[in-house]
Amino acid sequence: MEIEIDAHPEQILNNPLLNKGTAFTQKERDDLKLNGHLPYQVSTIEQQVKRRYQNFLQQPSQLSKFIFLSALQNRNEVLFYRLVSEHASEMLPFIYTPTVGDVSLHYSSLYKEHRGLYLSYPHQDKMEEMIASLEKKEIDVIVVTDGERILGLGDVGVGGMAIPVGKLSLYTVFGGIHPARTLPVFLDVGTNNKELLADEEYVGWRHERIKGAEYDAFVDRFVKAIKKKFPGVLLQWEDFAKPHARPLLERYKDELLSFNDDIQGTAAVVLSAIISATRLEKKSLKDQKIVVLGGGSAGLGICSKILDALEAEGVSRKEAIKNFYIVDIDGLIHSKSQNLDDEQKKYAHDIAELSSWNVKNPSHITLLDVVQNVKASILIGVSAQSGAFTEEIIKEMAKHTDRPVILPLSNPTIKCEAHPENVLKWTKGKAIVATGSPFPIVEYEGKLYPIAQCNNVCIFPGLGLGVIAVKASKVTKKMFVTAANTLSDHSPMLKDPSASLFPSFEKLRSISREIAISVARVAQEEGVAEKTSHEELIKRIDKTMWSPVYPTYKRKQ
Repeated sequence: MEIEIDAHPEQILNNPLLNKGTAFTQKERDDLKLNGHLPYQVSTIEQQVKRRYQNFLQQPSQLSKFIFLSALQNRNEVLFYRLVSEHASEMLPFIYTPTVGDVSLHYSSLYKEHRGLYLSYPHQDKMEEMIASLEKKEIDVIVVTDGERILGLGDVGVGGMAIPVGKLSLYTVFGGIHPARTLPVFLDVGTNNKELLADEEYVGWRHERIKGAEYDAFVDRFVKAIKKKFPGVLLQWEDFAKPHARPLLERYKDELLSFNDDIQGTAAVVLSAIISATRLEKKSLKDQKIVVLGGGSAGLGICSKILDALEAEGVSRKEAIKNFYIVDIDGLIHSKSQNLDDEQKKYAHDIAELSSWNVKNPSHITLLDVVQNVKASILIGVSAQSGAFTEEIIKEMAKHTDRPVILPLSNPTIKCEAHPENVLKWTKGKAIVATGSPFPIVEYEGKLYPIAQCNNVCIFPGLGLGVIAVKASKVTKKMFVTAANTLSDHSPMLKDPSASLFPSFEKLRSISREIAISVARVAQEEGVAEKTSHEELIKRIDKTMWSPVYPTYKRKQ
């Protein structure tokens, strides 16, 4: 591909989407007047990747590896994406979890290069002007957060911007979305983090968070301005606190193409893990006893998505919901629990049904009580409570289930409910384990157990690619269930019971393409996208996918 550009050498070299560094050919250097601005030797992109990889390996810490990759991204995006694509499993932890958690905590001191759009509450009257003045004419994906519930870290204020930046990098690596067609957005509505409010170096708005009608009006103003500027854009809600996460999703899901990754993306990946585990054991999903530790947006979203899958199998929602048990800060959610929201009430068991349970304290039914009494087969953790899955709880599960499914999903690593090494030891290697953060291979009694990372990146890039390629008008429940089933089809564990639940990240780009095809087909079947032939559908997806390859440049005449 040949591209005509009209810019000064400094403008070319300082634009990360144009800059090729030492890979500019001599012909390009002559034509663009780059001679003297670069060392003499012309490099191939393969040579550049080799050099940068060696530089990466020399970085002494997780944070320095992130800083190195971030600097490369802000200097030469094609090279950054080529490097990460060729070393996906190795580099993913440094462009997203768990390192992104450290970055969000130290964002003010690390802030250097501009990337993304910061919309601050004191500037609300300028919002339309700021969005309208964006140089980008077309955007495919926006990831937006307000920084209130980042991973398991809570309110990190403006540090939350690290999440949209990281997520959009993954859209490009695995979904092929062109980096120029992505936009990270931070809604700066203040912070309730006292340390940040007292920190003179904090780069966000040092003010307590706005709430109520003021908050709703600010977000609504943002959505309307975005719709006007980019009417067909996919908007991904990311890391909003429970009081806002589901209300925002419900309010805008039919108004623009949008979804909440914490509620729906996490749930779809967990659903895929459970589908794979039940396929492996040749058991039915409807017969599983599912216990979830954490009654927030993520936990409720996981339950809802599994219910969607059960409904698709012909199981009534009323019957299916009986097999779900949600344990929150006050113990098992039941009909006498206080301060439940409407979504939690759906999963509240009648207290009378629990009268026959053997529990120590009926007023606070613990996680162990639930596991013992229901003979749980699946245990999911989204509580941010490190070590909450104790040895006694895990061993209790192993008593009643040949291969218990145990998913300690809280991020970052320090918030994980249990370490895979302990889970496998306590179950004598029987457990099927997946975690939210990356963990090394576990050796137990001479056998190696790869630990699957139940990472949203297995779902959202492919789903996003699919709805973008066919210009869908909304994201539907069936799309997530379909994506989960497609991902499950590629589970290595189905071919080798000792293998991982999820495929390696090196294979994820091709799997994301298959997810996109299945999701796009669902969009057409449900009438939220224009119907085309299957061949045209695939053609649109392949045309949408960008690859990190240098184009050829020449000066515009």
